[in-house]
Amino acid sequence: MTKGVRGTRDFYPEDMRVRNWLFERFHSAALSHGFEEYDAPVLETEDLYTRKSGEEITQQLYNFEDKGGRKVALRPEMTPTLARMVMAKSGALALPIKWYSIPQCWRYERTQRGRGREHYQWNVDIWGADGVEADAELISVLVHFFRSVGLSSDDLVIRVSSRKVLEEVLGSLGISGDGFSKTCIVIDKMDKLPGDVIESKLSELGLDNDAISTIQSVLSINDLKALESALGEKSEAVSELKSIFSLSESYGISDWMELDASVVRGLAYYTGPVFEAHDRAGELRAVCGGGRYDRLIGTLGGKDLPATGFGFGDMVVMELLQAKGLVPETHNGVQDIVFGMGIELRDAAMRVASSIRSSGRSADLVLEDKRMKWVFRHAERVGAERLVMVMPEEWSNGKVKVKHLSTGEESEVPFEEL
Repeated sequence: MTKGVRGTRDFYPEDMRVRNWLFERFHSAALSHGFEEYDAPVLETEDLYTRKSGEEITQQLYNFEDKGGRKVALRPEMTPTLARMVMAKSGALALPIKWYSIPQCWRYERTQRGRGREHYQWNVDIWGADGVEADAELISVLVHFFRSVGLSSDDLVIRVSSRKVLEEVLGSLGISGDGFSKTCIVIDKMDKLPGDVIESKLSELGLDNDAISTIQSVLSINDLKALESALGEKSEAVSELKSIFSLSESYGISDWMELDASVVRGLAYYTGPVFEAHDRAGELRAVCGGGRYDRLIGTLGGKDLPATGFGFGDMVVMELLQAKGLVPETHNGVQDIVFGMGIELRDAAMRVASSIRSSGRSADLVLEDKRMKWVFRHAERVGAERLVMVMPEEWSNGKVKVKHLSTGEESEVPFEEL
């Protein structure tokens, strides 16, 4: 009974230190752009996710009936929960809403590199702003984070497109509604499945060879001029994308971005610009992804409100950071180790530790009678700054001996001055 549930993770203290380091950078990037943090229960009504039938995510739910006979599910993603929260205060929230969260999400799917059955996902969203300026702002948040952990545009690329590209292509082929949503799910797997498998799946949806060829041709485009040539000068998708890339110049982040018309995102609620971040080497899954979802609240029974956001899992980015040697060595954050020399000085050591803690510093009190050699090793292992030793002669004079571990310097310090 030493293993947890398949696809889940234990976080030992050393793992928590790294996780906290990562989350602190998530927080910092969002806060630097004026976002506020929110949270919500991990348990939701199943109906929140099954309203959009046919989506792959509905097959991956951890769902069950509770003791009251209610159908509930562990959240597989945060966006529907956020939509529910916004609906609950419809008309009472000042717009635009700029919120973020780092929830734990659950999906029953095949475990593989960079994907388990639970993960933490940094979600950053803007509601109530219908211009592409909001989409560009989100990409700026991403770049801010990447830079803060030591990644550069040589390591990552943010591939940008618009759901409207595929919408316009399929519209010209007479495909819309449920057929459009199912086609998006297939195309979202283009970089994961062989070409003949994709063609077979599209054929199963009723698309003939000419339609499949047209879709593949347009989605292979990675140049705005070529996309405009394919979709026409009046294309709304092209107009939006031109604006986003122009705004990226103003943000100073254009070197991070590329057009990739094949990016569509698999979830049905996306309606406009979409984007994904990938490692340049192409060795990992998408690091993160998101886009505009202006009609999500409408599918939940409310009044539509323009919205855009992204989800950023903790697993793939950690693989990338480890591969690049960018995960820092972390210590437990204890500043002082307090050690009483002998059982008779234990009460005095407790007084010293309490005094240090009251001053705002952290202190780890050695609770057992240990040899000095063990104490030094312990202080080194936890990365402490000082070793505070309560010794008979010094304590009789109202002092303690303090050793600064980085320099090896020792001094006697009055108890009141600690």
